Amino acid sequence: MEQGTKLSDAGDLLKDPSQFRRLVGRLIYLTITRPDITYAVHVLSRFMHAPRMPHMEAALRILKYLKNAPGQGLFFTAGNNLKLQAYCDSDWAGCPMTRRSTTGYCVFLGNSLISWRTKRQKTVSLSSAEAEYRAMTGACCELTWLRSLLRDLHLPHPEASILHCDNKAALHIAANPVFHDRSRHIEMDCHFIRDKIQDGAISTKFIPSSHQLADMFTKPLGKDPFLSMVGKLGVLDIHSPT
Repeated sequence: MEQGTKLSDAGDLLKDPSQFRRLVGRLIYLTITRPDITYAVHVLSRFMHAPRMPHMEAALRILKYLKNAPGQGLFFTAGNNLKLQAYCDSDWAGCPMTRRSTTGYCVFLGNSLISWRTKRQKTVSLSSAEAEYRAMTGACCELTWLRSLLRDLHLPHPEASILHCDNKAALHIAANPVFHDRSRHIEMDCHFIRDKIQDGAISTKFIPSSHQLADMFTKPLGKDPFLSMVGKLGVLDIHSPT
């Protein structure tokens, strides 16, 4: 998706929306193995009920990208540790129609990407810190479930899983209970991340925005930063020369 693109309900309606819906349905299935198209497909899926010409053009752009590298996919190394770490980010008020923010996170087991997601938040966030805090909560839920899954597979994870975030205000809200009195408008279920930090399951860490791997799950990036992020996520093209 082109950098700075904000798809909305503007444009001419498609005469045959079924073609768009079938295409996006197939792309949604493909996001199970292709994290690099997750954000773009998520945005297009918002317009399944009334697709328009700009939406179809954006979908065809994804097809051109996929055709350019048909052998691209995730690479999992044989020698890898079992430490969980996650990166979370949000695009504050990124939806031009509802002004809701977009949550994005990715989880690594060692150096291998095993889980990722892009999702529009259910409510409107009043600040970027609140939007980032909700993104941290979503990533924390995923880490908690994965830790439980590893335990069921007899692979204990005694160390705290690291959650990387590039918003210092959100990190302070999660770590310092004094900040909770100033953020009562945030739903109480979001504050369970505080309990996970106290029991040692989760450890938060600040990361600069330039190193935030979840950035590509919240907004369209330019070509160079996008390709750089794809490489860091472990997505490789098996057909490219070594």
